[in-house]
Amino acid sequence: MRIDVLTLFPDMFAAVFGASIIKRAQESGILDLNITDFRDFAEGKHRQVDDSPFGGGSGMVLKPEPLFFAVRHILATTNIKNRRIIITDPGGEKFSQKKAKDLSTYAQLIFICGHYEGFDARIMTLADERISVGDFVLTGGELPAMTIIDATARMLPGVLGSPDSPCTDSFYDGILGYPQYTRPRDFEGQTVPEILLSGDHAKIAAWRRKEALRATKKYRPDLLATVNLTNVDRELLRQIADEDDS
Repeated sequence: MRIDVLTLFPDMFAAVFGASIIKRAQESGILDLNITDFRDFAEGKHRQVDDSPFGGGSGMVLKPEPLFFAVRHILATTNIKNRRIIITDPGGEKFSQKKAKDLSTYAQLIFICGHYEGFDARIMTLADERISVGDFVLTGGELPAMTIIDATARMLPGVLGSPDSPCTDSFYDGILGYPQYTRPRDFEGQTVPEILLSGDHAKIAAWRRKEALRATKKYRPDLLATVNLTNVDRELLRQIADEDDS
C-alpha cells in the first residue's frame, strides 16, 4: 500500500513512523509512506498557504491552490486507480476498527492534514471522504492522520508478526479483547488463570471469548448492541450475568 500525507509539518511524522511496526512495514516494502509539504506547491516568493477569511473572523484559513496543486501532482505521478483521498475533519465519519479494515483494501491512501483555523471550503471537494477521530478539536490534522494510518497499517498482511494477530485486537469483531498473561505464573499473589496452562486449546478459546464478552459488558456495554452475537455468545453473557449476580 502507498500512503501519501499532505502536511505543513512533515517532521512530525518522522518519530512516529520511523520506529516499531510501521518502520518495519516500510523496510519490508509492505508500506510505501510519502510525506509531502504542500507549502512547496504554494505560489509567490513567500509561498503563502493561508489567508484571512472572507466575511471576517478570527484565525487564518488554508488557501485552495497549494492543496489542489499538490493532490494533482500526486495523482499524476502515482497513477493508482484503487485509491482514497481523506481529509481529517471533526465533521467526518467517526473512525473505527471497521473503517481501518475498509481502508486497508485500497492500494493508495492520500491524507490531507489541515491546520490553523480550517480549510477553504473548496478544498473539501478534493476528498472522497472526511474522517474524525473523536468529538474534539486538535491543533492540526497530523495526529488524526497518524492514528488512522497506524490502525490501517496493522490490517495489511505481513505487517504484524502473526497473520492472526489483528483478529485478537479489541474491536476487530466488535468487542473488546480478552485479557492476556505471560511469565511469571505468580506475581505478588496474582496468578495466571489455570485454564491458560491446561494446553486444551478449545477450552482456552472458549475462556478467551467469555472474558472478552465480560470486559465488553463491563467497560463498553454499548458495543453489545451493535455486534452480531452468536447463540454461544448469548449463553456466555447469560453465564456472566449469573456470576455477577451471585
